[in-house]
Amino acid sequence: MAASGEWHCEKRPFAKNESFARDNENVPETGCLSIIVLGASGDLAKKKTFPALFNLYRQGFLQSNEVHIFGYSRTKLSDDDLRDRIRGYLPQGIELTNDVSDFLQLIKYVSGSYDAPKGFQELDKAISEHEISKNSTEGSSRRLFYLALPPSVYPQVCKMIKNYCMNKSDLGGWTRIVVEKPFGKDLASAEELSSQIGELFDEPQIYRIDHYLGKELVQNLLVLRFANRFFLPLWNRDNIANVQIVFREDFGTEGRGGYFDQYGIIRDIIQNHLLQVLCLVAMEKPVSLKPEHIRDEKVKVLQSVVPIKDEEVVLGQYQGYKDDPTVPNDSNTPTFATVILRIHNERWEGVPFILKAGKALNSRKAEIRVQFKDVPGDIFKCQKQGRNEFVIRLQPSEAIYMKLTATLPRVVIPEAYERLILDTIKGDQQHFVRRDELKAAWEIFTPLLHRIDQGEFKSLPYKPGSRGPVEADELLERAGYVHTHGYIWIPPTL
Repeated sequence: MAASGEWHCEKRPFAKNESFARDNENVPETGCLSIIVLGASGDLAKKKTFPALFNLYRQGFLQSNEVHIFGYSRTKLSDDDLRDRIRGYLPQGIELTNDVSDFLQLIKYVSGSYDAPKGFQELDKAISEHEISKNSTEGSSRRLFYLALPPSVYPQVCKMIKNYCMNKSDLGGWTRIVVEKPFGKDLASAEELSSQIGELFDEPQIYRIDHYLGKELVQNLLVLRFANRFFLPLWNRDNIANVQIVFREDFGTEGRGGYFDQYGIIRDIIQNHLLQVLCLVAMEKPVSLKPEHIRDEKVKVLQSVVPIKDEEVVLGQYQGYKDDPTVPNDSNTPTFATVILRIHNERWEGVPFILKAGKALNSRKAEIRVQFKDVPGDIFKCQKQGRNEFVIRLQPSEAIYMKLTATLPRVVIPEAYERLILDTIKGDQQHFVRRDELKAAWEIFTPLLHRIDQGEFKSLPYKPGSRGPVEADELLERAGYVHTHGYIWIPPTL
């Protein structure tokens, strides 16, 4: 079914210092900045953290005259060894050679244990030498610790940072901690982890990073909802039949089966990424754009979610998943899940929010699909054409469209990690997960997860390359979703 009414604009590269123009306005003018990447020799640091820092440097947000980057891990490496490891993950090209070389020279490496003072004392000494070399006034320097590490070592690492690597902050300086998901495996473990870190650092110092909240179109959700008048009267249970938030991958665990089996698709994707998106879709208008006001409204949504019903859950595991030698033969870990959440409040009573995620499916995409109710008294008898839908496609080919496709201008946009690291430097916690928000999210899914872990809720087999278990489509149909067969969205071209 073809759609009409396209609107789009040409992709255009950002000029230096331009891409984050609206973010850069509030970057504070204080002392020198030290960014410390713990777990510097690991895959996350090499593939995500250091490339994000390079892009911020190249765009002028990390100035060589005030910033220095420190890598820390247990691996015995020299400065040049770490630089060589990172180099292959940075953008390539003759025009980038000087930028890459200059960036790598900002990196210094310190080796040490994660649970002993000596390494952290050496790290603190190296950071202090940098601060002195930049003539930073004591109390004005800034230290950002990025924990590219397994959550199991967060408490001991935070304790070492607190005891040996803190800086004075009486003149505008600060120490901040960035931690990666997963934030626990259930409510109890998440609360324990939060308590251990919370005993050492105040909540404004802790940045729980969920890179999905750094995606451009996710960040634009609030603007779309609250700055466009025609959405205001439509965004409620009177007009919306259901909301789908979908994450699909067309590949399996690819050698990571042993790691994935500890978590499963609900812990890995639904409980964090998709639930965060749900909050932005369903929340009420905050009283201001201050991060705490926005996060207050997100917590209200989570606290309004009613307990999940068994009949509104379908779990699946793709055939061949257990062929991975690192996966137990009796594994019940779901690689696919469809879960319906219901929000008990005035705006959303009766509207199913369908969260769906899976691996080894027939396509790769992540999107928010808002399906509107049928037109009452439809004189055109066009139900075969399907319902009106408003779709925000997060990946691939970011776009916003309706059945009469209208896309927003698409440009080269910053990676999520870049934006979130910059937010951390700015001290903007809007796009990070607050402790009470984390607790409320785990309260929703922990009962279901415990039943899965105990084998009480079984995963259904499905073929790789399919849509997932057929029971999942049946669940969507029962929830009121009307599938439009033959409708394919084609990205616009100039």
